[in-house]
Amino acid sequence: MLLKSFVFFPFRGFAKGEVQTPQKVIVFQGAKLGDMVCTTPVFRALKATYPHVLLTVVGNSLNREVLAYNHDVDAYISYDKFSTKELIRLIRQENFDFGCTVVPDFRALSAMYLGGVRVIAVPRVEGGWSPYETKPYVLLRHVAETRPHTMYQYAPREYMRLLEPLSITNNDTTKRLGYSDAARLTIEKFLHDKNVMRGEFALISPSAGNKIKNWPAERFAQVAEYFIARHIPVIIIGGKRDTEEVAAMVAALHGQRGVINVSELFSLDELKALIAQAKIFVSVDTGPLYIAEAFNVPTVDILGPMSEQEQPPRSEKNRVVFDHTRRAPQLHIMNARMYNRVEARRQVEAISVEMVIHEIVHILG
Repeated sequence: MLLKSFVFFPFRGFAKGEVQTPQKVIVFQGAKLGDMVCTTPVFRALKATYPHVLLTVVGNSLNREVLAYNHDVDAYISYDKFSTKELIRLIRQENFDFGCTVVPDFRALSAMYLGGVRVIAVPRVEGGWSPYETKPYVLLRHVAETRPHTMYQYAPREYMRLLEPLSITNNDTTKRLGYSDAARLTIEKFLHDKNVMRGEFALISPSAGNKIKNWPAERFAQVAEYFIARHIPVIIIGGKRDTEEVAAMVAALHGQRGVINVSELFSLDELKALIAQAKIFVSVDTGPLYIAEAFNVPTVDILGPMSEQEQPPRSEKNRVVFDHTRRAPQLHIMNARMYNRVEARRQVEAISVEMVIHEIVHILG
């Protein structure tokens, strides 16, 4: 794709400049669930400035479900369902005025360039090193508008910089999601059948997509016991990849009453509806936590090796727990691949049950 792009350059030229009143925009976010939720402020800012623009988002198949019923998004392309050649053809057919990729992504950049997107904006990582900035990406980004993405800064705000060629300067990083009426009714019936009141239960997600973040199951069990002792029912959630961690937490509870395991029971649409009804959400740093933030549900983020500055929810009712004695976090939004595994696990293990309960008390009183 790099060679094709350079061969195409004499005919295409640079994809730079400003766009006045865009009609069609495409945004790439190839990362995981939580990262996509943290990109929704970009969609919101775009629609707030240009209400009639048609926005197409490109991401993985799971994130199609995450963004379902988000009224800022008009179309979705599953990144993993098309070859690069097919992706270029789809993009070319739409005649996009503007496009961006919120993380360094050579495939996204080359597809937009060869697909004829008139103006393209891409991030330039500053303040640290990112393995996503491959040599082909660094070479090809010269044809596009570049905007700094500074590590150790709040990622949702850094994503917003990419909208500057559209004359959008917006600091509102409020996340936005939605779910269907059918999902709402399913969850209402489930809670009624389990004799659990809306807004009066705690949700716990004991596992993350990146297993290096996982907190010990027996500690999650102790947190659940804290809620149960205060007559707050606990619902445990998890996906197909979380089976082992959920089973370990359930085993550590030894049949404790007041705990409901719904791992793999609900669709993602229904899971969003369930999360939106919770009193509080406690988990390691994982995608569903950001769903909770989007629905204004209080959260406790057991951060482990992640940077406390770059992505966790920010407010008095969104608390983070991490080892304050650490020299530096091991994982970043722009570098979740190259890190010291021993130190990363130490940063997870350094978080005690008491530290987590302290933040729960801060939120619930």
